[in-house]
Amino acid sequence: MFFEKYQFALITTGFLLLFLLLIRFILTTLITKISRRNGINLARIHLMNRYVSVTLFLIAMVIIPFLFGTQAHDLVVIFSSIFAVIGIGLFAIWSILSNVTSGIIMFFSFPYKVGDKIQIHDKDFPIEAIIEDIRAFQLHLRLDNGNLVTYPNNLMLQKAVTLIEKDAIHDMFEDGTDMI
Repeated sequence: MFFEKYQFALITTGFLLLFLLLIRFILTTLITKISRRNGINLARIHLMNRYVSVTLFLIAMVIIPFLFGTQAHDLVVIFSSIFAVIGIGLFAIWSILSNVTSGIIMFFSFPYKVGDKIQIHDKDFPIEAIIEDIRAFQLHLRLDNGNLVTYPNNLMLQKAVTLIEKDAIHDMFEDGTDMI
């Protein structure tokens, strides 16, 4: 009885999911190809692909109720309640979201790569270091004295940064120095 009543909605949902999977495949392939061409490391590629998957999942969760006949005013009550709770939670963690958003921006338009030696012009804490890793929330920077500094992504976009040397890690290997 359920399948007879909602046969069209179930078939349409199946096509929607197939379409979104196709879109996901295309987007992840594009992101991977563009990223590899630009020398972006594999962990960051996987992170961006995960963001694409979550976004497409959320789009599906918004569209599917309409396929089963739910009216927009019914969903408004549910989504407004959900967004109120999420909004309160997001306000509490805005700093984390700021770093994740900065990480996404840095993924597509960050002129520095892992291994580059940079100088961050901060009047309180100037840093000259090699980029060891670029993560979702922060960069791992290795100072000349060997100390590891984690630097938030959002500050990286707010401060002036100078590229001192491209691929400084590669040069360290050529000098015979051990890996950090």
